[in-house]
Amino acid sequence: MACRRSGLNPVEFLWNETHEKLTKCAGYIIIGGFSYEDRSRAGVIASLDPVINVIKAESEKGKPVLGICNGAQILIESGLVPGLNNYTLCAALTDNKRVINGDVLGTGYYNSWANIACVVESSQTAFTRHLDTGEFIRVPFAHAEGRFIIPEDLLTSLINNNQTPFRYCDDSGNIINEFPVNPNGSVYNVAAVCNPTGNVMAMMPHPERTPNGDVIFKSMAEHIKEEHGNEILPLDYEPQKYSIQQYSSDPDGIEWLVNMIITDNEAVSVHNALAHLDIPVTVQRMRHWEIIADNKTSSWQNALIESGELFNSNKEFIANNKTNNNSATFLVRHKEDMLGRQKQQSLTNRFAIDGIREIRHGVLWNITVNSGNFDTAIQQVLDNHILYNPFSQNCYKYG
Repeated sequence: MACRRSGLNPVEFLWNETHEKLTKCAGYIIIGGFSYEDRSRAGVIASLDPVINVIKAESEKGKPVLGICNGAQILIESGLVPGLNNYTLCAALTDNKRVINGDVLGTGYYNSWANIACVVESSQTAFTRHLDTGEFIRVPFAHAEGRFIIPEDLLTSLINNNQTPFRYCDDSGNIINEFPVNPNGSVYNVAAVCNPTGNVMAMMPHPERTPNGDVIFKSMAEHIKEEHGNEILPLDYEPQKYSIQQYSSDPDGIEWLVNMIITDNEAVSVHNALAHLDIPVTVQRMRHWEIIADNKTSSWQNALIESGELFNSNKEFIANNKTNNNSATFLVRHKEDMLGRQKQQSLTNRFAIDGIREIRHGVLWNITVNSGNFDTAIQQVLDNHILYNPFSQNCYKYG
């Protein structure tokens, strides 16, 4: 195991264990996997767990925190990385983007190997002490939502502040922003982002799965042996405020709201997470498709349905949005809709369905307030960002 090979003594900690056990540790590795099965989006529900507040407090003592894959997604969603004041959300890890010559090769889960280059001085972070600037290692990766999205002005600050310690590169160490060198479409070929002090790092590849990555854990072990001050200064940056607009459908489009015949466990998980935050709401979810096309005859629509590309008729069906006076509905879409592009490409090229100009994919969240003030409860839901990340997604009022 990488930790033991590197002189670390790992202690397993589960989310529901006593927090006192956690505070006795000298450092933390939030491992990969699928916390809450990536429901709503990867890492967001786990980021709202009370244990993350303990991690924040311990990191402020200078203890190292390494988030790998799903752990990285949790660090981004919790605001631990890149480390603004009050841990404000300011970046995203979203769907992979694999495109060559305009063709979408894939958007979902992808696993392979990549080279990651250390682009900062060794002393800049707790995880680069055993690497020289420009040195790169080859490590595996396995994720569906590994694409870093960072606002341009914030990215400039991170680069200037040495907070992008690892970037994807080719076999010669050249940083080329195209697939497959950049395996997920991350901005600036970013493979990892750290906080201003360098003791908290979110990394999408898996250095623990190969001895090549031991240098990261040996660096972490060396950092732990040293004494560290308690002052962790936040990054000075004010993120843009995003407003929620009213949704307006395209006059040349048709809308499909796709509901599930079986229990929607994704909606259940979001509902339970909000209940744990004492927000008295009920959550329902549907997928939303908007198909912009020249030809919308019934036979054309039947061909779309029979393709099975937009929904599985064995467990899903086209439904209507049912609301009441105590509910609000929000449509969430990715700013860069790679899934919509992929579906249009497949329906046109594979199924030979003509006339499709664009396909837009989204998720429709219906929130019913069960008690208390309606506006307050809805605002609490939105403030927790459990429905959408404003840096990778747009949110609209629907209906």
